Amino acid sequence: MRHNAHMSLVTYLPGTTPLVLDSPHSGTDYPADFGYACDPAALRRAEDTHVEKLYGFAPDLGVAWIEAHFPRSYLDANRDTTELDVGLLDAPWPHPVATDPVVLSKVRLGKGLIWRCTDEGLSLYARKLSVAEVERRIAQCWQPYHAAVAQAIDAAHARHGYSIHINCHSMPAVASSHATDFPGLVHADFVVGNRDHSTASAALLRLVGEQLQAQGYSVSYNHPYKGVELVRRYGQPDADRHSIQLEINRKLYMDEQTLAPHAGFAPLQAQLRALVQRLLVADPRRL
Repeated sequence: MRHNAHMSLVTYLPGTTPLVLDSPHSGTDYPADFGYACDPAALRRAEDTHVEKLYGFAPDLGVAWIEAHFPRSYLDANRDTTELDVGLLDAPWPHPVATDPVVLSKVRLGKGLIWRCTDEGLSLYARKLSVAEVERRIAQCWQPYHAAVAQAIDAAHARHGYSIHINCHSMPAVASSHATDFPGLVHADFVVGNRDHSTASAALLRLVGEQLQAQGYSVSYNHPYKGVELVRRYGQPDADRHSIQLEINRKLYMDEQTLAPHAGFAPLQAQLRALVQRLLVADPRRL
């Protein structure tokens, strides 16, 4: 956990293949203006710990890679800018706010664009946030992150006539009280989501799941994670732009208490590399 006032908040490594990977939640650089009031260890548990390391092989395969260095608890790049809990603010928010009941249910859990609480329900702040500081977070974090993802997908599609975008995440072995609408759910090894086939073809989703199942992993489709803003915004399967959210169970590669990688890390990374190599030769137009 690093605190830094001057940092590169987003890494974008362009690729040469049809494949784009992004990790919006693995950031560990905590901006000096965060101003949180909770236990730092609780914030660390919000991270998709080590996801950027699991996919560290990707750029060498010609895969475009986008990585957030800011923590998701500071700003969640996998939420739309309208998904804001205005109760966090010390003044009226002058921009549009979501009205969709599904979106609002996540905001009520404290998991909007700016988090109100941790997955365990612990409040992040002992203060109100200003409109200006939230606008600054959007300008410095959300906008460059989304610009990089959009640019990478556009470039992949222009080169190859199609693109495959994998939105990379991790999940706890058991869902926490304020993490999802299914507290206490014991997660599969992987959850593969395409928002009920609206962001990627069903055939491509099955290819990903079957590749993982062939390696002995348990796989759930679109439950309890369907995919959120990054696949919703950039997945257009009818235009040969496919976006899939891939959740990895942390028990496969790390100790969830100490956050240290364990002996399962290297074998899992090898299987993820095999999955990526399979996707590099999978043209969704011919599945």
